[in-house]
Amino acid sequence: MTTDFDALARPEIRALTPYASARALADSAGILLNANENPFPSPGDPGQGLNRYPEPQPPVLRRRLAEMYEVDEDRLLITRGSDEGIDLLIRVFCAPGDPVLVMPPCFGMYALSAQVQGATVVEAPLVEQEGDFEPPADLVERAAGCKIAFLCSPNNPTGNTLTPELVDSVCRAMDGRGLVVVDEAYVEFQAAPSFTRRMRRHGNLVVLRTLSKAHSLAGCRLGSVIADPAVIGLLRRIIAPYPLPTPTVNTALSALTPDALAAQAKSLATLADEKQRLVESLRKTDWISAMWPGEANFVLVRVPDAAALIEAAADAGIRLRNQSAQPGLDNCVRISVGAPAENDALIEFLGRWRPANQRTETPP
Repeated sequence: MTTDFDALARPEIRALTPYASARALADSAGILLNANENPFPSPGDPGQGLNRYPEPQPPVLRRRLAEMYEVDEDRLLITRGSDEGIDLLIRVFCAPGDPVLVMPPCFGMYALSAQVQGATVVEAPLVEQEGDFEPPADLVERAAGCKIAFLCSPNNPTGNTLTPELVDSVCRAMDGRGLVVVDEAYVEFQAAPSFTRRMRRHGNLVVLRTLSKAHSLAGCRLGSVIADPAVIGLLRRIIAPYPLPTPTVNTALSALTPDALAAQAKSLATLADEKQRLVESLRKTDWISAMWPGEANFVLVRVPDAAALIEAAADAGIRLRNQSAQPGLDNCVRISVGAPAENDALIEFLGRWRPANQRTETPP
């Protein structure tokens, strides 16, 4: 079935006239007297022309990202991190009351953005079994009636991945009725290819990518929505006029040169080795009752008292993330893989810390 994305979008979005910024109406060549900019650079400007508004979707960066993700340029929208992509998709396609599917435990912004829009959150909780987390058996049925289904692979915070066959099934069930959004924030840490390869067979499949994780640019806030060109066109109707700061664009372009990507590949190899070292150490920690290594740059563990561990680690200068508030993750802690020296400090701390019920009191 061919999806009519205009029909899926909110009528208010279809009816509005998008704002046309000065840069959208004319390029930045010539004498610029069309955008009410200050012609004099700021004393704090390091020579980047920050007195001028940036391109709304910088062509050079868009082309580079499309090449890297192996997609057509008209299928890609650059956003302020994946968070903005999630928000745009919900605001364009979901009216109050429309159902949005999430698979907890997962990234909290899917449900939060849906709730802000007044959409109804439909949960399809992951099931813990045989040392891993799996989608529920009725995932396809739960997704079938939803406007958007958010799937994350590898998932945060459990690290589990989704099979192509399952994603295909969800796409077919929602074909013509809704979007299937696969968040691939951690895809570079897994061996399997991106789901962008399946977009030609599923017009309603949307993929989110980011430079925050594997590319070490969390502070730049730069992500991408990859989707059918009609979906991208609808998102562009409501995206901010100038979403991408000039320093962010310049930094991203510098980080995506062949030399920079080669250096980044070495850092990813180091992270993989460090993760294996951390996992081996965690397996030897007798008070850890369960561990999920997953396929991302973190490890999830279950401990006797997550709050106590978090507090003690903080006292030692180490910040860990308590995941106990997530469904099914009581007393679970997520540990990001750090640099070798940081992992050394963590391993040393875990080797000497004991839960309260295992501590030996020194007699008076």
